[in-house]
Amino acid sequence: VMLFFIACSGNKPNVTDEVVVDRTQVPRLKVDSITTLISDSGITRYRITAPKWYVYDRASEPYWDFPEGLHFDRFDPFYDVDAQIDCRRARFYEVKKMWVLNDSVKAVNLQGEQFETQELYWDQQKELIYSDSLIIITQKDKRIVGLGFESNQTMTKYTIRKPQGIIPVDSEED
Repeated sequence: VMLFFIACSGNKPNVTDEVVVDRTQVPRLKVDSITTLISDSGITRYRITAPKWYVYDRASEPYWDFPEGLHFDRFDPFYDVDAQIDCRRARFYEVKKMWVLNDSVKAVNLQGEQFETQELYWDQQKELIYSDSLIIITQKDKRIVGLGFESNQTMTKYTIRKPQGIIPVDSEED
């Protein structure tokens, strides 16, 4: 018996006070290669595909982080994709229902217009998409460049804040 106590006495774990972690800075959930559907009132509205998804629900302002970007589809009432967005980094703030998309943001609306910018905000509560960054809108027959824009959620009605260059205007349309 004495030999047993002597043999086990050297196997004590090292205890340190440095292990204290701020749990608000650690994601509660980490997911690789995700595809998820988001519904509103029982109706599927969005599909998100991303290489990584981290959920920080203990943070003072809870958010989802997509550190390697995401692909986002928005569905109309008939489940057809009516808007798409790609970016290299994104965050979704749960309480504010606010998306912040960064780095090579590209979006395509129903008319096939492509929007390119470095930063894009989507306020789901106000049903508003906007940016203060340089925006390039490519249509079938022209390109529009500006500094900042504001749009509805489907990006079909938009205003460019500081347009740059020559913008053709069709006098027959409103």
